[in-house]
Amino acid sequence: MGRYRKPIQYVILAFVLLIGGFAIGNSLFTKSVVLAKGDKPPSFRLADLNSQVHELKDYEGKPLIINFWGTFCPPCRNEMPALQQQYEKWKGQGLELIGINLSEDRLTVDSFIRQIGVDFPILLDKDKKTEKAYGLKQYPTTFFITPAGKIQEVVIGGLLTEDEIEKRVERLMQS
Repeated sequence: MGRYRKPIQYVILAFVLLIGGFAIGNSLFTKSVVLAKGDKPPSFRLADLNSQVHELKDYEGKPLIINFWGTFCPPCRNEMPALQQQYEKWKGQGLELIGINLSEDRLTVDSFIRQIGVDFPILLDKDKKTEKAYGLKQYPTTFFITPAGKIQEVVIGGLLTEDEIEKRVERLMQS
């Protein structure tokens, strides 16, 4: 067994280097989706906390905010009340707002939403297909989408205050 020890170690080392190289190369050279102003957002089909299915096409012709978030993300949790306030202020004028939770279980999400008092639809992205289609890298990420179905602005990471959301909603409502 002793005389095979060195060759086995070399084989293991080669295997580790091969797998590591593949992983690094894949992450560096795989093209990720980067959505920008003027792009059409990818369609989705997701269920909310009441198992009602929502699709992007349900919001055609309406100003829409899509907020990707998770309870594990402090800025996400902290901006929820500001999003709710702006939703209440503007929904009578046609604003739609949906939150897409990033693969957490229904009980955790429902408990948090009830605690905060959010009443806009919260959709569950359990398989992360929507997250990947939108090219998310940081949380929260918020998309402001015009009634014409084009992305007006993308806010990545950080915490949106109520005033910052309101300014963006005003621009969205004028588009």
